[in-house]
Amino acid sequence: MDEALNDLGAYIAAALPQDVIDTQVAGGELVVRARLTTLTKLLAFLRDDSNCLFKVLLDITAVDYPEREERFEVVYILLSLSQNQRIKVKLNVGEDVAVPTASTVFSSANWAERETWDMYGIYFSDHPDLRRILTDYGFEGHPLRKDFPLTGRVEVRYDETQKRVVYDPVKLTQDFRSFDFLSPWEGMTDVLPGDEKANTDEEEEAEGA
Repeated sequence: MDEALNDLGAYIAAALPQDVIDTQVAGGELVVRARLTTLTKLLAFLRDDSNCLFKVLLDITAVDYPEREERFEVVYILLSLSQNQRIKVKLNVGEDVAVPTASTVFSSANWAERETWDMYGIYFSDHPDLRRILTDYGFEGHPLRKDFPLTGRVEVRYDETQKRVVYDPVKLTQDFRSFDFLSPWEGMTDVLPGDEKANTDEEEEAEGA
C-alpha cells in the first residue's frame, strides 16, 4: 500500500514540479505539500487527472502552530472513489496571508472554508460568502486558535430588564490555558484551583514530622 502511495506521490510531483513542495506517506496516507500561489491548480489536477481522480473534497481544516513564522497549516482531505484512496494536501500560511478559495474547484469547499475562517480566522480570497457559520454573528475572535481564552471573551445572557440578549465581558481566572505559569490572562497564580487544601495538608504533615 505504501509503495503505491509513494509511486502516486512521485507521479504528482513529476507532473507539477513547480507546484508541489514535497510528498510523503504518513499514517498510511499520501501527504502533498502545496504552494500557496498554485493551490487551486494542484487541486484541479488531483481532481481531473486519470491517475488521481480525487473528485470528493471531504474536509478542509487547519492546525495552529503559534511559534511558527507561518502560523497555520491548512489541510485539504480528498477522496478518490475510483482509486479507493485518500490524500491530504497541506499548505503553510502566515496569520495575515489570504488563501485562494477552493470553491472554484470543489463546491463543497464553500462551507468548509467558512468553518475554517470562523474557527481559525484564516481568510480565503474570492470566497463567494465568507462569514461565520458555527458561532454567532457578534462573536469575537476565533475559538480554535491556541491563544484563544478557554472561557471566551464574552458571555451571552438574556436580560429581563432590556428584554434582549446581551454580551458581558468574561472576567474569569484561566489557569488551565498554560502549564508554565506564563499565561497572559489575568488571575494566573502558582497554585492551581483545588490544590489549596492539598498544599495545606502537606505543610501540616511536614510540621508534625
